[in-house]
Amino acid sequence: MAGQWLPPPPRGARPAGLRQRRGLHVGPAGHRTPPAPGPGGRVMPEPSFTRAKWSIAALFCFLGFQYGTWVARLPALKTRLDLGAGEVGLLLMACGAGAATSFPLVTVLMRRLGSRRLSLASAACLVAVLAALSVVPDYPLALLAVAADGVAVGCLNVAMNAQGAALERAHGRTAMSQLHATFSGGLLAAALLASGVTTLTTSVTGHFALAGALLLLLLGAARPGLLTHRETSPATEDGPKRHARRLPSGTTLLMGCAMAFGTITEGAMNDWSTLYMKDVVKASATVAPLGIAVVSVMMLLARLRADRWRSRWGDGPVVRAGSAVAAAGLALALLTGGVVPTLLGFACVGLGAAAITPCVYVAAAGHGSGALALVAAMGTTGLLGGPALIGFVAGAANLTAGMATVAVSALIVTLTALRIPWRTHTSGDPDRLPGEAPAPAG
Repeated sequence: MAGQWLPPPPRGARPAGLRQRRGLHVGPAGHRTPPAPGPGGRVMPEPSFTRAKWSIAALFCFLGFQYGTWVARLPALKTRLDLGAGEVGLLLMACGAGAATSFPLVTVLMRRLGSRRLSLASAACLVAVLAALSVVPDYPLALLAVAADGVAVGCLNVAMNAQGAALERAHGRTAMSQLHATFSGGLLAAALLASGVTTLTTSVTGHFALAGALLLLLLGAARPGLLTHRETSPATEDGPKRHARRLPSGTTLLMGCAMAFGTITEGAMNDWSTLYMKDVVKASATVAPLGIAVVSVMMLLARLRADRWRSRWGDGPVVRAGSAVAAAGLALALLTGGVVPTLLGFACVGLGAAAITPCVYVAAAGHGSGALALVAAMGTTGLLGGPALIGFVAGAANLTAGMATVAVSALIVTLTALRIPWRTHTSGDPDRLPGEAPAPAG
């Protein structure tokens, strides 16, 4: 009967309507709710796993591309607005601060709009911010635009990770690490586009207009395949009890700690690896930039494979082993010295840190949108404060001690991950979670 929802079949069953069953929304505790009715009361099936995965991947690519686009033109913005180095630093800090302080707003919007609508709205805001940055006439307006960019980034970051976690729960298959890999791909594409455009014209307006058009195409490609149901949380499912506990749980704080120190480990390498190679290892000007290249390439390759590792060994072992590899590899590189050992140590950081944030996002999403928003905000705080912390340590001691802080951060992730209740996975289908029927052929 049209509009009638039928309960899901027993686990392991493979009915002909499996794809429609997988359209059900799965809440953080595994609770299934019927899909929302479409026009005329007819139940609209969710997109297939592959279609939804590509749509959500487009959101991740969108965020990386948007951020990489305006950051790549910071020198041009600096010249046009006649900014000093301190003012440029404050501009970057305004973006991070906007993202970090967006937590209360994101929590409210996730509950009222759901991850799909919030993803689309915040992505549209990011296109508008890019257009505004291309024409801002003075520094105060640039600060305002970048702060707004940070808030929109915070909203999209939570919403798209909620979509990724919901995709894994609904289909019983891993995908989050590959989704995060497309964010790195977006950053790379933005850098290549900026390089190509600047060889033809110095116009920031023209560059950002082209980038904005590409972003709208990405958004248009993402929209049809996004999951349509609102994110629910344990708090909202408990009815009158939802106000009983307002403070974050200990588990949420542990996940936030793992996220914060994981982003310190990941982000600090981007800011300090080249300087360490040049000033401490005494690498040549040609070799020094290879530090960040090694970290980035290893992280991208590892994220493309990490979902299979998660399916085989589980999220917890992957995070613990990865963070331990990052800590040990970097520590050995700092103790040994030399160009080759240092590059190998940096490669260990890229390999080991690749799956930390995807796994923590999945774990946080299982505790509701509020937990996810808080963990994302703590991750942004780590990304923002980590480079400054390393600079402070380097100023007080030396850059080697500053880089040792990164190894300590990775070790803290290892210790924290021992206390986090992770989801378990089984071997077999490398993209399938335990207790779920295999994906139908085709």
